[in-house]
Amino acid sequence: RCEPAILSPNGSGSTMSEQTQIDVKQQKSQLVKRRRELLKLIEGSLEAVKPVDVDQTTQGRLSRMDALQSQAMDLEIERRRHHEIGRIERALQRIEEGEYGCCTVCGEDIAAKRLEHDPTTAVCINCANEADQNA
Repeated sequence: RCEPAILSPNGSGSTMSEQTQIDVKQQKSQLVKRRRELLKLIEGSLEAVKPVDVDQTTQGRLSRMDALQSQAMDLEIERRRHHEIGRIERALQRIEEGEYGCCTVCGEDIAAKRLEHDPTTAVCINCANEADQNA
């Protein structure tokens, strides 16, 4: 079973088993930094997701189509940013609850390399592979 990574009262991270040692303090700092970056990007892109003017007297058909396509791409980027923020929020919650580094499906340790690659991951590689096969 998983030995959850925890933050000690002084803010330093204690580690899980030898196989999955992670620096929780560093992971938390990285997650908070990325959330802040995403929020700034979202704030700066509010103009790009405004409705497109479809007045045919001010611009041609191709220009409107191009504007609609750009808006659709901007909306998708925005959706992905919000999704990533959600994953970050859930990872930070797992840190606070002392469950970070434990697979939410099987309860086993998540490999440190996997957490280093994606600090928001909530499942071990075995459960992720199983989910992919069942999808």
